[in-house]
Amino acid sequence: MRTALVTGGARGLGAATAERLRADGIRVITLDIAGDVDVLVDITDEAAFAEACVGIGSVDILINSAGIVGPGLPLVDTSSDAWRSVFEVNVLGVVATMRAFVPGMVDRGWGRVVNFASMAGKDGNPNLSIYSASKAAVIALTKSSGKELATTGVLVNAIAPAVIATPLNDATAPDVLAHITSLIPMKRIGRAEEVAELVAWLSSDSVSFSTGAVYDISGGRATY
Repeated sequence: MRTALVTGGARGLGAATAERLRADGIRVITLDIAGDVDVLVDITDEAAFAEACVGIGSVDILINSAGIVGPGLPLVDTSSDAWRSVFEVNVLGVVATMRAFVPGMVDRGWGRVVNFASMAGKDGNPNLSIYSASKAAVIALTKSSGKELATTGVLVNAIAPAVIATPLNDATAPDVLAHITSLIPMKRIGRAEEVAELVAWLSSDSVSFSTGAVYDISGGRATY
């Protein structure tokens, strides 16, 4: 039985992904800073996360869905502290999990990593410069590490959702939410279970010749 670690697994896309992977017979370990999860830890706390990794053990599938939006402000009104806090979770959190678990995947000759980016990382959303930049970093990180690991049996891909109905968007300003929803040709926001289906496929043996790629799930919003 393969083991998957889902960060941000307490709610939203992480919880939906965990449920979907369990339906495939995968042993799933959920990790988050709060909520009903298997491992409670702050992913930005290096010492605590390192200790948690010892208890988690080997992982075959790594789903990096932990993320925060940060403030919805014009760039000139943002603070350095806000940039640091968002990047610590959205970017350095991904780096931390990959450094912890990818080496074991390489040793075993098989692994799947799915990083949650966002359409914001491709298009850039107004008044969400911090979040957009952090998700652009996740895309670049995925492309770079995918190339590095291309001959190891470990595939690294990212998904780029448009706006999805999750608690993460509860903190998004209504005008910003309305704007990004208006960009979707299907004229609706996505559902968590729709995203989970894509993640389950990317976590499986069905994907064998794709790495360092970004898969849009945007209701037609994506233009490149």
